[in-house]
This record gives sequence, C-alpha cells and structure tokens, in this order.
Amino acid sequence: MSYGRPKNKGGVVRGQSVRVPLGKRKVDGVVVGFSEEKVDFAVRPIESISAEYPPLPEPTLAWLEWLSRYYFYPLGQTASLCFPPLKKSGRGSRKNSPIPEPSPEAVPILTQEQESVLAQIRAEPGFSAHLLHGVTGSGKTEVYLRLIEDTLAAGKKVLVLVPEISLTPQLLRRFSNRFPDLLAVLHSHLTDREKTEQWWSIIEGDKKILVGARSALFCPLPDIGLVVIDEEHEPSFKQDEMLKYHARDAAIMLAREHNCPIILGSATPSLESWHNARQGKFKLHTMSHRVAERKMPDVEIVDMRHERDLRRQEPPEVELPFWLSQALFNRLVDCFKRKDQAALFLNRRGVAQYVFCPSCGLTYECPNCSISLTLHGKNHLVCHYCDYHERLNETCRECGSLDVGPLGLGTELLERDIGKIFPEIRVTRADRDEIQNRQDLEDMISKVENREIDLLIGTQMIAKGLDFKGLNLVGLVMADVGFNLPDFRASERSFQLLIQVGGRAGRHSELPGQVVIQTYNPDHLSVQYSCQNDYVGFADEELNTRRALCYPPHGRLGSFRIMGNNESRTLAAAEFLGKRCSYLQRHHDVYREIQILGPAPAPIAKLRGKFRFQILIKSPDHARLAGLCRQALGDEKWIPSGVKVLTDIDPVNLL
Repeated sequence: MSYGRPKNKGGVVRGQSVRVPLGKRKVDGVVVGFSEEKVDFAVRPIESISAEYPPLPEPTLAWLEWLSRYYFYPLGQTASLCFPPLKKSGRGSRKNSPIPEPSPEAVPILTQEQESVLAQIRAEPGFSAHLLHGVTGSGKTEVYLRLIEDTLAAGKKVLVLVPEISLTPQLLRRFSNRFPDLLAVLHSHLTDREKTEQWWSIIEGDKKILVGARSALFCPLPDIGLVVIDEEHEPSFKQDEMLKYHARDAAIMLAREHNCPIILGSATPSLESWHNARQGKFKLHTMSHRVAERKMPDVEIVDMRHERDLRRQEPPEVELPFWLSQALFNRLVDCFKRKDQAALFLNRRGVAQYVFCPSCGLTYECPNCSISLTLHGKNHLVCHYCDYHERLNETCRECGSLDVGPLGLGTELLERDIGKIFPEIRVTRADRDEIQNRQDLEDMISKVENREIDLLIGTQMIAKGLDFKGLNLVGLVMADVGFNLPDFRASERSFQLLIQVGGRAGRHSELPGQVVIQTYNPDHLSVQYSCQNDYVGFADEELNTRRALCYPPHGRLGSFRIMGNNESRTLAAAEFLGKRCSYLQRHHDVYREIQILGPAPAPIAKLRGKFRFQILIKSPDHARLAGLCRQALGDEKWIPSGVKVLTDIDPVNLL
C-alpha cells in the first residue's frame, strides 16, 4: 500500500511503525520504502508515527523482504510477526519470571575436541555457517556458552533457537546459571503478558541473550553477534501454518544480514545441512567423544518376531505383555536392583491406536479427519488431530457385536502393564496427556532429578533436551513406528529418533548406559546404523537414495496443498492447478526438468473437516521451482470460493 508522508509530524524512516487509514478503519503498518514517482491516484497521508516501537533494524527489514519473497507470503503479514502481542501498557510485572533463578556452578574444563572446535569457529570473523556434529553428551552446549561469552564481551547480542520440546527448565537453568540477569526467553507456553515483558527486556537492552523457539527469530534484535540453532535437524523448526518458514534456513539468512556467525548443532544433522557441509557451504566440526571420557551406550537389538516364536515354544517364567521382550524385562530387573533409573520410549499416546470390530470390520474413525480414533482409558476415544471425543460402548455401533476391542499400543497401556509387573516401582508418564503446561514439565523433571521416579515412560517429549544423572537404561518399545510413513524422510527421522532417545542413557555414568531396541524389522537401515552410532554411514546410504530419486538435498521440493469443505469443488480446483503446472512444464524449456506429482489426495485426506489434495513439485533448483509456482498461481482469482491453496516451499510435513 502507498501513503503520503504525515502532515507536520516530522520525518519517517524505513522500518518505522505507523498508523494509517484503510477504508473506514485505522490500522498499523511498517514503512518499507519511499518513492518520488508521481501516481495517478489519490494518496492518503500516514495518520501518525508510533512512539511506542523503535524502527525495525535495517538487517531485520532486508531479512523480512527475503522471507516474503522466498516463502510466497505477504510482506505486511510477515512484518507483523516482529511485534509483541500486547501494547506497552499490557506488560506484566517481573515477578514469577519464566527463567529459573540462577545458582552458581563450576565452569567445566574443556575437552580437546571442544578447544579445537572453538578455535576454528573463532578464526572465522563475519558471516559464516558452522555445522557442529557432536555425539550425544559430547558437550555441544558448553561450546555454545563459550561462544556466547565471546559475543557479549564484544558488546553484541545473541540469539539461541531450540525446538519447543527442548525448551526445558534444565536447559534454561544452564544458561541462567552462566549468564545471570542477561537472559530473555520466548516460547508458546508463555502468556501474552510474559511474551511482551520478555520482548521489551531484550529490545530495551536489559537482556543480552534471547533463547526461544522458532518464533523468537522475529524479535527484532539490534546488533546480533551470534546465532545458535540447537538440534538443527528437528522438523518442528518448520512452521506449517500461515508463513511456512523453516527457522534454520531463515536464521542462516538473518545471520548473513547481521554479518555474524551461525552455529548449527546436532548429534544427527539433517541431511540438507550435512550435504551443505560436504559441499563446503558450511564449515563442519566434529566431536565424536562424550565429555569426561564417558562411554557411548551399549545397544542391543531385539527381533520381536523371534520373541513371539520363542514364547510359543517355551512360555517365560513371568507372564509378560506382548510388547515386552525377555531381554528388556531382564534389563529392567537389573536396573531397578542397582537403584538406577530407566526410561521406556514409545511415540504413541493412549492405550491403543484404534478400535476395531472383527465381526463387521468397522474401524472407529474421526468424523472430521480421515484418521482412526485413539483409545484412552477404558472407553474414551480421541482424535489427536482435531480433539474430537467419543465414548466407546460395549457393543459395535454398526452391527451390535460384543467383540469390538482395541488394537495397537500406546504409552498409557505401557504404564498400566508396568504397574502389574513391577508394582513396587515408581512410574511416571511424560506425554501430552500428562504434561500439558510448563508447571507439569517442571514437576516431572524435579521428581526424576530427585530420584522420586524409578521409571519414566514417554513419547518424543523425553527424547530431547532432558539430561538425568541416574538414567542408565533406555528401552525403545517399538522402533518401527515411523518406518513406513508415506514420507521420503521417514528413514532419516527414525534414525535421528533412535540415536537421540538412546543418547539419554548413561550420560553421567562411568559405565556405559544400556539401550534396548525392540523391532519387527531389525535389518532396517535406521536400526542397523543407529545401533553402531554410525551417522556418516547412514547419511551416505540415504543420500545415495535421495540422489536417485531427485529428492532434497539433491533437488528442491515445493507443494501446493488444496483444501476445502466441499470435496468435488476442492478436487476440481486441484485438477485445474495441476493442469496449469503441467502446461508450464511442457511449454517452457526452463521448466522442462521439473517433475509434477499429482494432484492426489493428501496422505491425511481429510483434516478438521477440510478435504485435502496435494501437488508436489520436484525441481533441480529453487529459482525454477519458485518461477513455476508463481506462474501457476497467477493472480489467484481462479481459486473458487470455499477453497484455499497453500504454497509450501521446502516442505517438511508431507502428510
């Protein structure tokens, strides 16, 4: 939108927050540029200049313009993400801070690997991207802390991004202890008042370090001297709604605008980052040993097919549930005898994945989503996507049979079964049903740290960011859960999860921790390479597969997601868009190497009442991908009422 300068109200600078007329309303906006060209329409003047917000820094503005172009999202809506949820008058008090109280701690002595990595990174002034590949427990966080000290000494600010799930009190305590009174934090569990308070604390200079989830990127910090992305491989760094940005990639561009280094840390880097390091775009640093010469955990693979056959031939002395192998049972018994702590990991909530009637074949599904309902408790059916709830009756709702019952496995069933086998053991469950807010998480962590818990059962919530001194045994109950998802990244995510979960074991023990992987597919490459802790071997094999199929990082990917309430109208729009894409691909030489897949129903064909279709576009490079997407969309006036077309560049979620 174009406006005239305000009358008699001083100058306006780029990045200024202003109040402007829009129709009969007054709305907030940001000045992004100036023009001396004459126009043939009436230009209304800016109503007023905001005295509350300082102008957005020039590096932030340039970065916002890049985001808008790259991800096909309006610049105004992109810029609006840079402001706090409440006005200054709505700021809360500094009581009950979301940051833990600092307590003095000894600064650890660096290992040779840490010293070497620090020296290499310090030798790169200005913008540079560094991939820090360190095994679990190798001391990556200490490297971040030392680099932060350097940056603060130079009078600059620091931005640290971590996955939402890793933003635990343990992590914040580590930063707070080292940098008391210098830390601000932003994440989704804060109230609007807390977010506003934290935003102003770093903008006004009271704080120097911002730690947050992906949205913290949009806090317009001036003078950034260092950006850190911990667990850079995490898919949660990709935003799936509205502006579909990837925080890792966006952070790299932000660091470039601020001319400062960025550190990407992970024990299991994304294959995109690993490929960039191999190509020389990132500097690669490796830390292959745990601190204090602690051993990596011993890994045991249990083939559950053989387990089933053995039980038929020779029933065990103790009757075990179908999901618990004799090997894992024995390890649990030994662990509890030693007074150590253990964890069982299963990335499924509830009692069972679905309820099935063998008489008529009915599977209970959500009426709003093409997803089976999950059983919780004895008779509570829940959709984990739209939160639809339904009571399960004793008889089948279709045929009246009494045979209706649950199939599958979830963390709730694990907890129930463990209580029968080990009645004296203190058990807690960590999943979204039990951990619903920040206080729940803090209480759970405190109980485990204080040895009030013997066994922790959880989903991916326990796989990231948690570090317990007494935890020496980890059992992965069903490693196969993610193997067969309709997603080319399924093997990569499974491998990463196996390594990350297993990495919780024995982090503070002189003896190696123990990891037991139960699987029905022990030859799967994710299992084989994870049990050897061989990231490089896995990456080489998986990248060869990606190269053959032209999937990222050997090519670029984009998607159109077409959604609507009316199935036939939504399908017609998807087919029309598919024809536009195919026409461009056939008739323009520049797009000849692009592949168009679809339109087809999305793997989750209906979600929250919306029918969903998908078109995937595989391109040799971003320029051609963006060009075809932009031309195929056109002015978007062809999109029928009630239908939405969402463009996703570099999609992570293909479901």
